[in-house]
Amino acid sequence: MTNGHEESDLAIVAVKPANKVEPSAAERSAAEPTAAESVEPRAGTKGNADQQSTRRTQSRVSVSQALDRIRKVARERKKERFTALFHHISIELLEDAFFELKEDAAPGVDRLRWADYETDLERNLEDLHDRVHRGAYRALPSRRVYIPKPDRRQRPLAVAALEDKIVQRAVVALLNAIYEEDFLGISYGFRPGRGTHNALDALCVGIDSKKVSYILDADIRSFFDEIDQEWLIRFLEHRIGDPRIIRLVWKWLKAGVLEDGVVSVSGRGTGQGSVISPLLANIYLHSGAGSASRRPSTFWASPSFAVRPEPVNSRSNARPGRTACGRSCGRSGPYCDGACTCRSPRRGNGSAR
Repeated sequence: MTNGHEESDLAIVAVKPANKVEPSAAERSAAEPTAAESVEPRAGTKGNADQQSTRRTQSRVSVSQALDRIRKVARERKKERFTALFHHISIELLEDAFFELKEDAAPGVDRLRWADYETDLERNLEDLHDRVHRGAYRALPSRRVYIPKPDRRQRPLAVAALEDKIVQRAVVALLNAIYEEDFLGISYGFRPGRGTHNALDALCVGIDSKKVSYILDADIRSFFDEIDQEWLIRFLEHRIGDPRIIRLVWKWLKAGVLEDGVVSVSGRGTGQGSVISPLLANIYLHSGAGSASRRPSTFWASPSFAVRPEPVNSRSNARPGRTACGRSCGRSGPYCDGACTCRSPRRGNGSAR
């Protein structure tokens, strides 16, 4: 309804009908209940009705804009050291991090589950944010669990406490904005929007489009358990100049692992299974071997790798769903701690990690 030409009057609205229709006289005589009171018409709402939804949407926009600015600087200044990242760990970023966690994930030593934390989420996040910025936040030891491997061995995992997962996820968002601009295109493991099938596709294209004599399939034994923490921090400091971010990473590395009632702390490893562990592993590999991967003979000479050359027919075995050496996707997919490269007699034709 309008009062003037093409002008809406928010104070004039259609009257909402009563919740119940007014009964007839016959119905009233039959002892039926009278109608509910009519709803009073009201003017149009100012702003969005669902304020909580609006606040979350606005916070996501704010967080996204901040990450975009970091990403832009990282892309344009490859040697830049980021000295002011810590203030980006806001309540909004922590909230986004919380909702990115798996709701049914196994609890850590705190035995706190996602649904329990959500019941008073606003106050919990405010308290967590305050502790992080006051320096009162303390990382808890991770809980050791084991899962079976295809070769019937046991893979040790470190399950972090819920608040540690939240803060780690927030820091991962900040670091990803920087390192996703630095990581090589041949790297596929544990990266946003990438996976083993993308790596296999790249290998198939390389094998099908160029002459390939053999394939090198390599894997780093117990990689997550053997990462040198001192070197990891040195690699981080190439790009991260904010000491508060470095201190957070140190807290997680030195929190230790709880197994059979005993907390063990080591100078090696990142705790496979934690939220931040895959990114730290990628940073370690990128800094230590990323440049060397441009020179395959240097990269593959590392004693940490078990290299097994296998002659293949470059075309007959290069078919969808399998590597050139005929292995299925599930067994030989390249990941953060492994690599596969196509090699010609003269030079490397391409690789994927």
